[in-house]
Amino acid sequence: MSEVEAGQAADAGSTSDQTRRRFLTMATTGVSAAGMVGVAVPFMASWNPSEKAKAAGAPVKADISKIEPGQMVVVEWRGKPVYVLRRTPEQIAGLPNLDGNLKDPNSDTSDQPSYISGTSRSLNEEYLVVVGLCTHLGCAPKFRPEVGAADLGGDSWLGGFFCPCHGSKFDLAGRVYKGVPAADNLIIPPYSFEGDDVLVIGVDTEVA
Repeated sequence: MSEVEAGQAADAGSTSDQTRRRFLTMATTGVSAAGMVGVAVPFMASWNPSEKAKAAGAPVKADISKIEPGQMVVVEWRGKPVYVLRRTPEQIAGLPNLDGNLKDPNSDTSDQPSYISGTSRSLNEEYLVVVGLCTHLGCAPKFRPEVGAADLGGDSWLGGFFCPCHGSKFDLAGRVYKGVPAADNLIIPPYSFEGDDVLVIGVDTEVA
């Protein structure tokens, strides 16, 4: 083989290697992205003020019109995750059935606005709005909506939130179960609605 032919063969091999590396990189990236999408809870973009204003406690607004029944999204407020869950009629109907399993079913000692009451713990029973921090040590509970999850109590589990750090469980109204480390229900922040589609976190409904 001449020097010219050898050089051409080397160039062809290098091009083939580069093509193979690009393909493998793209394939690996695609698989990783698909895996992340499968487990992620949407973090809703809100009409936020500046970072400085948020740190000072300024309210945030979020468009909730596209949240599907049974879906939960996360909105940031004061540097904290706020879980916004649009409950299905079946999920709402199941809440009273859990009272005997809960530490504070009537939210007598819960941290929530005075205008929040009842089993659903909400202004509009379709939407649950809670601070997504466990009342034990402040970890972020995972949204576990599947009914009958074997690792969470089987038939007694009607969906809710589970904190894997120390095993605290909360129902779909953010009420804490008996026999877990957390003592209190999930905190409900001040909030209100502007029409049917806009949630305002940080402004009480009485002064909205």
